[in-house]
Amino acid sequence: MFYVIGLGLGDCKDISVKGLEIVKNCDRVYLEAYTSILSCPTSELEKFYGRKLIVADRELVEQGAADILDGAKERNVAFLVVGDPFGATTHTDLILRAKQNEIKVKIIHNASIMNAVGCCGLQLYTFGETISIPYWTENWRPDSFFTRIVSNFKNNLHTLCLLDIKVKEPTLESLMKKNREYMPPMFMSANEAAKQLLEILNKKSEHDTSGLCKDSLCIGLARVGCEDEKIIACTLNEMLEVDLGKPLHCMVIAAPKLHPLELEYVDQFRI
Repeated sequence: MFYVIGLGLGDCKDISVKGLEIVKNCDRVYLEAYTSILSCPTSELEKFYGRKLIVADRELVEQGAADILDGAKERNVAFLVVGDPFGATTHTDLILRAKQNEIKVKIIHNASIMNAVGCCGLQLYTFGETISIPYWTENWRPDSFFTRIVSNFKNNLHTLCLLDIKVKEPTLESLMKKNREYMPPMFMSANEAAKQLLEILNKKSEHDTSGLCKDSLCIGLARVGCEDEKIIACTLNEMLEVDLGKPLHCMVIAAPKLHPLELEYVDQFRI
């Protein structure tokens, strides 16, 4: 069996009892380590699970899927994912590859930011399409995601913005070399995301933004599910000065009109 097991959002203890029992009885256990991170190091996971983990970076997952799935017809192999197994398209691709190779697959679900974002007080069924905000570079500044934020805003829906992380990303200079060199880890903060959004807003006319502006309500969330979880509600412009601390961060652009219960709940997080 090939097991894909969600680890939740906090630390080593957020794995389900079912997931932990499977991990303890698998021949090989991989830990996916580039779409998200937990608040504890790999060594702490290994100690709690009582198992050695094989850390799977982007290169292994995207280019070495055959190695991960090798032998899964005869033995049990587990693939651990922070959050829920279906939180990233990469995991869906891996599951499809397993099924194409006639390998039995079992999914063990867990909490992800997609549902845990409700901790900020906004009702989950009033969220629209989730978007990702990538890091800009000097020569690459995409803004297509902004159209989807505006579409949600126009329809009085909230937008969950997932912020870019870069773990073991090869430098551009080393891509053509035999020996890869990697950039230091980077985790986009809520104020970095706000800065990019405000730059896009400044280029758009009011007609193109449907009323979304620098004074619109946004909510920054950090380390959701951890003991030191932090939530701040303020205007998009005020978010530039907010320090939510260490990663991971995400941000919500709130709909223009909130339900009275949403307003009451969000008020406790205002600056």
